[in-house]
Amino acid sequence: MDSVRCNTCGNRVLVEKYSEAHTSIQWLDDADRVCPEFARSRTTRDGRAWVPTCHKLQQTIDDLIVSGQIGLSLRSYPVPGRLE
Repeated sequence: MDSVRCNTCGNRVLVEKYSEAHTSIQWLDDADRVCPEFARSRTTRDGRAWVPTCHKLQQTIDDLIVSGQIGLSLRSYPVPGRLE
């Protein structure tokens, strides 16, 4: 996974791009606490916070993909080897 710092708030996440349609984002801290967009756009649905994504972080990731700084993951599954 690649370390990415949001261009807007500076929050750091880990990112891995598996395909054009699949990007995995691992938050390193509580998103509601460290992401201003999450905190601002939170709405309550059945007592739970619902924010599908941070658009500013997504734009940062998209910019890094377009510039070639994040590429498709070279991982292959299943992991080569044998099971015991």
